[in-house]
Amino acid sequence: MSLPEIGQPAPDFALPGSDGEIIRLSHFRGKANVLLAFYPFDFSPICEKQLPGLQEQMERFRALETVVLGISTDSPYSHRAFAAELGLEFPLLSDFFGKHASAAYGVLRSDGFCERASFIIDKKGILRYAAVHGLDRVPDVEELIRVLESLVQSHD
Repeated sequence: MSLPEIGQPAPDFALPGSDGEIIRLSHFRGKANVLLAFYPFDFSPICEKQLPGLQEQMERFRALETVVLGISTDSPYSHRAFAAELGLEFPLLSDFFGKHASAAYGVLRSDGFCERASFIIDKKGILRYAAVHGLDRVPDVEELIRVLESLVQSHD
């Protein structure tokens, strides 16, 4: 599997959040940039650093008109407990059934869970950034912010 191509429409998906609500990527088209933060497992050491690191920057993401969506192959029930434990305010989406989103973004591993990866999609639904970070590494939030700042500046 390979990552979707930069400059092309981002693969759409419809996934349940921890509250059971179905969230579609296409819902944000024309409204907000989207940061997809794929991560391997709820309650794992690196994920317990990655997601709070995003939460700490929520004001900056909002200022950059960006919605953050966490995605893993864990269940919505696990996500609910994980989000509560970490105090996360952004949705954690479950790609548990079918694993279609992880596959569409080229991050589904042969062992059934997803890579740690970040994707930035602009308001038009076009993929502008894609990176697989490695399972043992917390992604650089400042790099993601820089990409989003350049998107916002280019559309001013």
